[in-house]
Amino acid sequence: MPDNADHLVSIQGLSVNLMSSRGAVRAVRSIDLSVKMGEIHGLVGESGCGKSMTAKAIMRLHNEKAMLYSGRIMYNDQNIFDLKQREMQALRGKEISMIFQDPMTALNPIRSVGSQIEEILLLHRICGKAEAKERAVKLLEDVGIHPAAERCRQYPFEMSGGMLQRVVIAMAIACKPKLLIADEPTTALDVTVQEQILQLLLKLQQKRNMSVLIITHNFGVVAEICHRVSVMYAGNIVESGEVHEIFHHPRHPYTRDLMQSIPQPKSRGKKLVTIQGTPPDLKFKITGCPYAPRCSMADDLCRQSAPVSRQESATHSFSCHKTLERGQEA
Repeated sequence: MPDNADHLVSIQGLSVNLMSSRGAVRAVRSIDLSVKMGEIHGLVGESGCGKSMTAKAIMRLHNEKAMLYSGRIMYNDQNIFDLKQREMQALRGKEISMIFQDPMTALNPIRSVGSQIEEILLLHRICGKAEAKERAVKLLEDVGIHPAAERCRQYPFEMSGGMLQRVVIAMAIACKPKLLIADEPTTALDVTVQEQILQLLLKLQQKRNMSVLIITHNFGVVAEICHRVSVMYAGNIVESGEVHEIFHHPRHPYTRDLMQSIPQPKSRGKKLVTIQGTPPDLKFKITGCPYAPRCSMADDLCRQSAPVSRQESATHSFSCHKTLERGQEA
């Protein structure tokens, strides 16, 4: 993939505030993020760091009466926040599509899986009813479900978790979207099926030249299929770059700590490295670096002053006062 590939989606200064009875929860805090055409971009971080909130903002899936957005999300030279609801509905599923974490809750339990795929094709007027039935069968074949015609007539409760995830993927790619957002697509699956789903996503991305934003907490997933990665913590992007840059020369302690927590063959028999503490509560104001209370390198400057973004290279940026030096990365 060329370095000068155009950006399909460009997020500029995005903030998402959830208005609750406890006050405003600043779930996403003025982030910049882009997804290039034909790339797989990983968004990594612990639960509660704002990854899914960012993805749902792109799709405008939040209850907008309870949300306050600021910043811009540019798609095809238009700001998604400027679109009317009918324009956004035409975009969802057709040009930008999403795979959710739990396939069972993403599917209607009282309708056959085939009819649910057909509904998407008919909603966006891709084809007529007869052709929609044929396409539903072909889509299940494309995601490795056989015999597809028979499976189309089945209901979600008749399928395993891995098969349901394939059905959800078939629904997401039915209208040949330009951007596919995959929110923890392997979370509820066993290790063998996880690998199959990742390879399926990679195969479909290459075949259709889609852009993919994959949300995960697992750097192993990033290493396997992503071109670029952004690391998110407490609603902020703390490091971003090409995958090989991040893996070989991480510059933020949080990135290093996440990678060290991945089980390694060479560490067999040793205690698994864990990050002590928990992410901050985003309803409160954060003073200094959000990671300072958990960081082994933090000092008074880190606790009192928020770091600004710094460039390690043209494609690699990070936000940290300290900067990991060579030898501190592993």
